[in-house]
Amino acid sequence: MENTMRSIGETARDSGLGVSALRFYDRAGVLVPARVDPVTGYRWYGPEQVDEARLLARLRRAGLPLADIRLVLAGWPGRDTGLVQQLFQAHLRRLERGLAEARTEFSTIGSLFDRKENPMSTLPTTEVSVPAATLAAALDAVRFAAGTDPELPALGGVLFDLDGATLSLAATDRYRLAVAQTPAEGHDGPRTQVLVPSPLADAMRALLADGTTALLTVDGDRVTLDCGPRQTSGICPDHDYPDYRRLAQLPEGRRALIHVPSFRTALERGPVLPGESHDGTPCDLSLLTVSGADAVLCEDGDAAPDRVAVNRTYLLEALTAAAADRLLLELGTPTAPLAIRHPEDETPFSLLMPVRRDN
Repeated sequence: MENTMRSIGETARDSGLGVSALRFYDRAGVLVPARVDPVTGYRWYGPEQVDEARLLARLRRAGLPLADIRLVLAGWPGRDTGLVQQLFQAHLRRLERGLAEARTEFSTIGSLFDRKENPMSTLPTTEVSVPAATLAAALDAVRFAAGTDPELPALGGVLFDLDGATLSLAATDRYRLAVAQTPAEGHDGPRTQVLVPSPLADAMRALLADGTTALLTVDGDRVTLDCGPRQTSGICPDHDYPDYRRLAQLPEGRRALIHVPSFRTALERGPVLPGESHDGTPCDLSLLTVSGADAVLCEDGDAAPDRVAVNRTYLLEALTAAAADRLLLELGTPTAPLAIRHPEDETPFSLLMPVRRDN
């Protein structure tokens, strides 16, 4: 049998794993040798284990966790690769999230270095007083729509747009847009816009929980929020933000007043269609139409006209962010955005891009 067995040195050479690595994976129970000499403790591997060792080397280079590697190797002899594919997809999603977070951090660090090199800002300082409760509500209404795509850092935050006595907040990830407003006092200068990165926006929101009035200061590329004795501040990246006011200019569509708790229950229990979101990832779709003054959930085979397909998760998040028992749903054509508005005040609103279906 030893004629067909491979020594640990041969296995290391043929697989690309070091001898010490093979010993480690043996102790960890990941790749146990076919035979261990009871006297010398020398490890011998079967011919098929060389392929497993090569696979193990590739999985480690890809950064797959050790627990997942065990499952992959356990499924290697079989033909059912469903679990293995799920493990790979979950790992890729973790890597993408980590890369997105790293890009955000490096962008902030780069801004800090730029500020050290150019400490003197020529932009005017702007200070406004904002009710803490209304600013908190505005952040809650828009934060869910902020982008997370590392290739589009300009969308990775909340736009603060100060124009006269009104502070507008906007966020978009290309597939949804949310806008809200709050009154502001003390500003009589030109229109001022800053893109507040999502982590800083979250820190601001946490600060607002205990205050009645907040002081917002924009000093060049630094934004600071004071609320009582507490303060948070950070650097705002210099990115061109899309004109959200233009994006929100839509022709009036068919409106339906919904009772949000009942509609949410209908969404969660109603017909769901498998589909793909705009970035190609699988998602659940809901088909909507307006009949009379009611919003109706459709089955796939229904002949209802002008059905609009939307990402159900996005719709549920938008309903939660609106924080109201009654809302207006406004539907246009099947290719026009779905609008979600408050019946009494249409300033806070969100738009969801429809998902195009083959039929």
